[in-house]
Amino acid sequence: MQCRRLDPVRLEVFIRAFKIGRRVEVWGRNHDSDGAFQLLRSYPIAACSGALGPKRQEGDGQVPEGFYLINRFNPNSLYHLSLGLDYPNAADRALGLAKPGGDIFIHGSNVTIGCLPITDALIEELYVLLVEARSAGQQDIPVHIFPFELSDGQLAKYRQHRHYAFWQSLQPGYTYFEQHHRPASAASTTGLYALP
Repeated sequence: MQCRRLDPVRLEVFIRAFKIGRRVEVWGRNHDSDGAFQLLRSYPIAACSGALGPKRQEGDGQVPEGFYLINRFNPNSLYHLSLGLDYPNAADRALGLAKPGGDIFIHGSNVTIGCLPITDALIEELYVLLVEARSAGQQDIPVHIFPFELSDGQLAKYRQHRHYAFWQSLQPGYTYFEQHHRPASAASTTGLYALP
């Protein structure tokens, strides 16, 4: 991929996270371009809770899986700094139990019960980067959370898993980004993705 110069006043970001591999990827581009996103940084996830599979109820300790947006910036977090996700989205409410839970964050520290901690030092870097993107005009900052890379080969290894059909529903969004290095258009009211 050809690396282009990123201008902080035109910054647009996209985030992906993987449970297996324990990483949060941050991708960026200039928002007035139609170019591909470039990988800016990969942050290790400092602690995990739950198991592979989506979050479906309050208190289950699960990290959600699916397509989300950053919906709040919390500079006064108990976990140093935190970036809130719009969990539960419409898909989570439709597929989850009566009380799907909430308050899912990417945050500092190295402890979690359903969130994505990346340590205090790294959340400072990510937080500033996302503030810059918001200041540059990006209103919706997408966050895709996957159990693992949803390639055909990887997904086939989990054919007998109880969440296989759910992961198949996430695969088009994963594949589109892999092919184009641009996220598909989020349909935030459904939590699903609309492919061009």
